[in-house]
Amino acid sequence: MSQARPPESRPVAPAAGRVTGVLLMSFGSAATPEDVPAYLASVRRGRPAPDDLVAEFQRRYRAIGGSPLLKITREQASTLESLLNSGTAEGESFAVEIGMRHAPPLIAEGMARLSGRGATRVVAIVLSPQYSPIIMSGYVDAVEQAKSVVVQGAPVSVAGAWHLLPSFLDALAIRVQEALQAFPSERRDAVPVIMSAHSLPKSVADREPGYIDQLKDTAVEVASRAGLDDDRWQFAYQSAGHTPQEWLSPDIKELFPSLKEDGHQSVLIVPVQFLADHLEVLFDIDLAAGEQADEAGIELRRTESLNTMPQFIRALADVVRRELQASVCSSR
Repeated sequence: MSQARPPESRPVAPAAGRVTGVLLMSFGSAATPEDVPAYLASVRRGRPAPDDLVAEFQRRYRAIGGSPLLKITREQASTLESLLNSGTAEGESFAVEIGMRHAPPLIAEGMARLSGRGATRVVAIVLSPQYSPIIMSGYVDAVEQAKSVVVQGAPVSVAGAWHLLPSFLDALAIRVQEALQAFPSERRDAVPVIMSAHSLPKSVADREPGYIDQLKDTAVEVASRAGLDDDRWQFAYQSAGHTPQEWLSPDIKELFPSLKEDGHQSVLIVPVQFLADHLEVLFDIDLAAGEQADEAGIELRRTESLNTMPQFIRALADVVRRELQASVCSSR
């Protein structure tokens, strides 16, 4: 069964003047549990997933009531477009659309919508602040293949890493401070913090050490901005895949017993890579890791996802402006 297509937003007439298109790109998510087989087949490059893997992912999607990723990404795009257009000069405007790698609307569809809105240049942004030429190659390939639907001759660029962008780091640090303030006053100054990122097969990480460095650099900067002492936080991984190969460790769940042994009652998880609520946050952290924390006798809390947080939308706007400024400088 093919994936159900979510309803598209109402078509927008092409704007007059110079239009900068922005494409927000995400990994994608199954729209419903019934769409899981098609989604997993896309992730697996056309190979159908085993029945037990399909059933497990369907169970996870049902457990969280379905993924809100598409809805949130659309809201991020709409909010970003409003922000970008709030300070443009006469005759200049921005159009922001979304494109997913493994679920509708695909990257090519997002590019086509930008073309229909009159985009004369396009900035594509992977909604992952850390960048790897290998790990993100699928996004770049999809953009390259979709260029044919863009206005002839329109320049198209894919933003590189923005993991140390001050506005992004500040947004995450605010989320950390908000989460810590929610703990009882007698405990909040001692709650340990785990900065988490999606695990990778060790074979992939060995080819991309710079990507792992970016993840850890983000964690270090967020901890500094949030006022965390070095001995209060640590870095770990989550969401390891269902394959027999070795994945990066430690997993966040492996740390709970030692935290309990050290006398801690609670732990705060800070996903420094994920920018919206979706399966890896709502299930892998909130439910699966939460259950294992309970078994270890420790309370697990998580920072609120960035979603459409105003400070985060400003960070996305900063990425767009950075890319546009770089294109101006390169053309001189």
